[in-house]
Amino acid sequence: MTSSAPAPSHLAFVPFVSVENMMALVHTIGIETFLRELAEYLEADFKRWPEFDKTPRVAAHSAEGVIELMPTSDSSLYGFKYVNGHPKNTKEGLQTVTAFGMLADVASGYPTLLSEMTLLTALRTAATSAMAAKYLAPANSKTMAIIGNGAQSEFQAMAFREIVGIRALRLYDLDRTASEKCARNLSEQGFDITICDSSEEAVDGADIITTVTADKQCATILSDNMVGAGIHINAVGGDCPGKTELQRDILLRASIFAEYPPQTRIEGEIQQLPEDHPVTELWQVINGEAKGRASESQITLFDSVGFAIEDFSALRYVRDKLDATGLYEKLDMLADPDDPRDLFGMLQRSKGADKA
Repeated sequence: MTSSAPAPSHLAFVPFVSVENMMALVHTIGIETFLRELAEYLEADFKRWPEFDKTPRVAAHSAEGVIELMPTSDSSLYGFKYVNGHPKNTKEGLQTVTAFGMLADVASGYPTLLSEMTLLTALRTAATSAMAAKYLAPANSKTMAIIGNGAQSEFQAMAFREIVGIRALRLYDLDRTASEKCARNLSEQGFDITICDSSEEAVDGADIITTVTADKQCATILSDNMVGAGIHINAVGGDCPGKTELQRDILLRASIFAEYPPQTRIEGEIQQLPEDHPVTELWQVINGEAKGRASESQITLFDSVGFAIEDFSALRYVRDKLDATGLYEKLDMLADPDDPRDLFGMLQRSKGADKA
């Protein structure tokens, strides 16, 4: 007679969203709806910004890239994301960014969701950029330049169309095949797309400039003479020490907005400026405590480096979609002995059941 080890209880299981299920979730909801609803979750959490524990992400830097942990918590949920950034990876057939994340119940400490976040980070980054632009970009913006046409570019385009109303794209990348890839992927999305031969050509006539390059260096993707009055700059690519995209003179002319200045001063464009240079926190604009765009001629800059609360919002959004869609697996992740004090006994009984 044989018997098997006791089946895990329901407390042992944590919902897990794989890459396959994340893609299915986006398709089930629709990418436009997904981005719009995700932006609504982001906006809701930015409005309660003071309720969160906040700390700059914990980073391990190397010559090749960076590996980071991004934690945050409110009174009921804890969340974190593991994420890397290795620009060299694409030359080796690997992703520049990979990520996964978790939500946990503050009261018990038990995890409540484990999810891939490579795709989800791309979606939340784009949704955050577009949400910020809703407050900072010129009214009735229709044309956006995207400089850097890698893995993030299409997500930015889709989010800005859905949330801001962008209809025309001007693309530029040092590698023209990247621009051709971006144009091809967006060819059936209703955009008027122009592939440009230089960044100067790309910004000509743009209402919004998105910079989203990957190289880990202090680069000059935008120079001061390329930025005219009234432009909104969505600076996404400068996201670690020693990695910037904008000429310093642009920062001195612009009104700068950031997610969490203590982190942005280390990793964002404003690492080029003195620590006392004025920066407005985006949550204050969303709450009406500070001005966003104040005039038609104002140059606004969203110095976006990504922050843990945005990942928290994204994980909350995914969690809230799981019951209706069923697009998750149950991961046997938590030991759950009948007697919480008898973990060793659970291990021993498992051995006995296997031999019976």
